[in-house]
Amino acid sequence: MQRRNFMRAAALSPAASGLLAAGQAAAAASAGTPGQERAHMLNLLRQMAEPVLGLMSKGELKKKFTLELSPTWDGRDPSVAYLECFGRLIAGIAPWLALPADGTPEGQLRQRLQQQALQSYANAVDPKSPDLLTWKGHGQALVDSAYFTNALMRAPKVLWDPLDATTKGRIVAAIKGLRRIEVPYINWLLFAAMNEAWLLSIGEESDPMRMNGAIRKINEWYVGDGWIKDGQDFHFDYYGAYVMHPMLVEILEVLVARKGPFWNAKPEELLAQATKRAQRYGEHLERFIGPEGSYPPIGRSLTYRTAVFQPLALLAWRKQLPASLPESQVRAALHAAHVAIWDGPSNFTQDGFLTIGFRGRQPELGDWYSNNGSMYIATAGLLALGLPATDSYWTSPAQDWTQKKAFSSQRFPKDYPVSY
Repeated sequence: MQRRNFMRAAALSPAASGLLAAGQAAAAASAGTPGQERAHMLNLLRQMAEPVLGLMSKGELKKKFTLELSPTWDGRDPSVAYLECFGRLIAGIAPWLALPADGTPEGQLRQRLQQQALQSYANAVDPKSPDLLTWKGHGQALVDSAYFTNALMRAPKVLWDPLDATTKGRIVAAIKGLRRIEVPYINWLLFAAMNEAWLLSIGEESDPMRMNGAIRKINEWYVGDGWIKDGQDFHFDYYGAYVMHPMLVEILEVLVARKGPFWNAKPEELLAQATKRAQRYGEHLERFIGPEGSYPPIGRSLTYRTAVFQPLALLAWRKQLPASLPESQVRAALHAAHVAIWDGPSNFTQDGFLTIGFRGRQPELGDWYSNNGSMYIATAGLLALGLPATDSYWTSPAQDWTQKKAFSSQRFPKDYPVSY
């Protein structure tokens, strides 16, 4: 049943002429052919986005989104979960929302979700809305505000420009108000910097110290060969994927585009360096994907599922994959990983919301800060949907990825450390 529900909208792909039957859809998922792979990913985006945006656009998210908290929940105000849910969801689907309008079933879905997203942004900061988000209180708001603004950076023409002046003013005020939060010297530095980069991108007053200080510190934490520490100590986990590499690159892109101030350094050179490091980290992630799509279940925040592959998806969307990773190889690898995770049972509740877990509902894997709203960062693995269905990323014949080659006795390239 889970698989049939998961694939029921595969026909949204322009490659499909009509609604695929459940058996055909399941075959499409396992076959991994061009067009069908995109249909599979697009259906996952739809399955995550529709329930959340459908409710929040009507001011009913808090009313009908039943919270699930980790068994080790630290006691913070659970209302932070709603900002986590919306902010993380919208950041991952923003590139797809930014695609041009068209009359296809996919285009019609996109137009509907665009309108729901705009109304959700308005409700998020409207004092009279039942879905006014938690901008004050716990410092968690800083974390998820960065995803909230990251989406506006990724799709400004469809998510920011159409908003009315009142909503824009409220959003700016809410983001600036988060400067009250003292930022710990961990990945949170990038959340503060992301908000300032977004303010800079729209011509608002921004704090260069919050951007430049974060960039310097992240570069100090670089340990080599594509890996970045999250704070003073090195942790073997996926925070390089969830936060460090993508946010560093996107913040630097704004500094380059807006000629933001940076003391005694050239943002262009820092961006080139950060991109190379992200590409190297992406090479590691691609090699982590096993022949059947599995990958190592390591580190904290493991329940973020396929957000692990955000750097690969981001590089694919930006057409910046390294030469060592052909795009059709990355597409096939990411498809296999998504099928391995999302084809499992109980990833979603009966109401259509994400559960806490790695493959299915496994609440015991949640950390003290985990709730089911946190899980919507999984959309970060879908950034390549920002490329249209006609792009070569989606149409080129699939290639086996590294582990699939290795364990089928094919030739595959050796791997050596690099220094950037």
